[in-house]
Parts: sequence; C-alpha cells; structure tokens
Amino acid sequence: MSTPVPIAFCITDLDAGGAERALVRIATQLPREQWSPRVLCLGPRGVLADELEAAGVPATCLGARSLRDVGIFRRLVRELRMHPPRLLQTFLFHANVLGRLAAWRAGVPVVVSGVRVAEREQRWHLRLERLTRGFTTHTVCVSESVAEFAAREMKLPREQVSVIHNGVDFEHFANATPVDLSTLGIPEDATTLLFVGRLHRQKGVAELIEAITPLFRADARWRLLLVGEGPQEPELRDGIRERGLEPQVRLLGRRDDIPGLMKSASALVAPSLWEGLPNVVLEAMAAGLPVIATRCDGTAELIREEETGWLAEPGSAESFRGAIERWRLSAESAAEAVRKSQSIVQEQFAWRGCLEGYAALYCRLLRIPADS
Repeated sequence: MSTPVPIAFCITDLDAGGAERALVRIATQLPREQWSPRVLCLGPRGVLADELEAAGVPATCLGARSLRDVGIFRRLVRELRMHPPRLLQTFLFHANVLGRLAAWRAGVPVVVSGVRVAEREQRWHLRLERLTRGFTTHTVCVSESVAEFAAREMKLPREQVSVIHNGVDFEHFANATPVDLSTLGIPEDATTLLFVGRLHRQKGVAELIEAITPLFRADARWRLLLVGEGPQEPELRDGIRERGLEPQVRLLGRRDDIPGLMKSASALVAPSLWEGLPNVVLEAMAAGLPVIATRCDGTAELIREEETGWLAEPGSAESFRGAIERWRLSAESAAEAVRKSQSIVQEQFAWRGCLEGYAALYCRLLRIPADS
C-alpha cells in the first residue's frame, strides 16, 4: 500500500461557522489510507479544534488575534516547513491570502483556495485576492454565481476555477428530533421564524428586524429565534428593545440543537446581503423547513419562488416582509415546496458528493490516481 499523501488545510479560525464545519468534515472524512491531513488555524484555538483532534487530525492554532500580528506569517511558514504538505487548501479571505504567500515561501507545490462568498463591499479584499492570485494553483467556489464573480472580479482564468457545491448530511436533518419550543417560552399556537448564522452585517439581521416589526406588532403570536453570535449582537439587542419586540424575539446565542430547532420552527429566514451557497439553507431544506431568503448569489440557485421557497431583494425590509406574507398565505404551495426542496437536497447536495469532489480535484492537481 502506498504512503498517504500529506495535505494541509489553512483557515482563519475554528469557530463553529459554515466554512469551518465544512473544512472539519473534509479533513476528517478523507480516506486515511490515501490522505494524511493536518489543519492550520491562523487564530486562537477554536471550538472545532477538539473535534479535529478527536478524529485523529492534528490541529495547530497559531494564535493571531488581529491583522496587526506581524508574526503570524512567519509562524505559518515555519509550520509548513516543519510538516511539508504536497497540497495546501485554504478557506476564507485571510487564510487565502496568507496561506498562498506562506506556501510559496515554504515551497508547497500545489495551493487550492476556497472562495465561499461573492463579497462586494470590502474592495480591498478583492485587491489582495488579485495581487496574490498568481500563487494559487486552483480555486474552488461553492456555486456558479460565486465562480463567475471570482473569475470576473479576481481576474482568475475560468479554467482554474471549479465549482464544488456544499453538501449536507441529509439524514441528520431530515430525521432530527424536534425541540420542545415551550422550553423557550414559545406558545403552542405561535408562528416561529428561525434565523441561524453569524450576527454580522452580511447576514442582514438588522433588515430582518425592520421587516418583521409591523407583522409582530399586528399579531402577538409571531416569534423570531435568532441563533448565533457576532459583532452586531449589541446593536441588534438595542434595536429589538427600542421596537418593543423583546417578548417575541429571542437571541439564543450558540446552540447545538439546530437540526431539532429546524424540525420545530415554522420557517427559516435567511436575509443575507451577500452569500455563497449557505449551508443553513441546505440544512433547512433537508429538515423539511420552508425557506424565506434573499435573492443573492448561490441562494438564488437553490430557491425558486414558491417552488422551493420564497425570495426577497437583498437589503430591502419591505421586500422581505412581502416574502414572509406570501409564505404565510400559501399553505398548500408551502407543503409542495418542502417536498421538492428535500428531494433536491437529497439528490444533488449530498455530503458524499462534496467530499468526493474535493478528493477528485486533489488527485487531479497532484496527478495521482484517484484510488492510490
């Protein structure tokens, strides 16, 4: 039997976000007889480091707490030289840029970058992506729209860009045990909207709060559960209090029972201003939860109006409110949308397909047989 190929993954942090969880699943589930993975995290030790190490994947967290940590590049180069991989896969902006440069300095022969969102607001991100693109062998995007964005805005040759969709463990969400919402103070007759994600401007939560305000004031049975943490939390708490929505809107922080919440809620709300191919939308579709989302990037590839969900324009509270109202008034089409959504996820977005896509790409770039 041949020796497993050493590969490394580099990511900005190991907190419990969508990109981080995707990396952990890839690193821990690649066949060990073929691959020998390790993970490098630029930031402090995150909650997913233990999960990696429990699965036998070494995780080294380099401890950078800000962009001012000038020693992080040197530490990353040192790690790549101490444990030289044949391929480095990077995830997220900071790891993409630093990982490319460190791999060049350390002599790593193949570098694969992951672009997961079509981020248009921070133009300096795009400038740095363009400046360092020459140090990348290949780029993986999570949706066709993100791939088009990367080719156009980052000036990447289209033949050096692949699309590997996010995947979801269908059975884990489809067969989850519902959470008893009464333990969260939710009345039995409530209409409960669920948001899951980072509390960051990108996710459009402030616009969501604005959108729901008239609905919630008109009907006290509405509820909104906000699951996640992030820098916008204090601002959101203030907005909820100022609008008098505190009894109806709950900030739950980080939760480990998201599949169960999805089985119990009435609908998922995904009001992002920009996206890639959001895992949370795939997960809700797998769980059989109706999805109300914004028409942005990869989300619009998943959701078709009243066929697999309800769509609104990004950044428009009025448009999102309209999408919520259309969903509420269409019980028959909602049931059909749920059935169609579950079928699409099961057939087209299974986790196994995502994993096999990465493994096949790595084999092609390293010019090794897929079964070596």
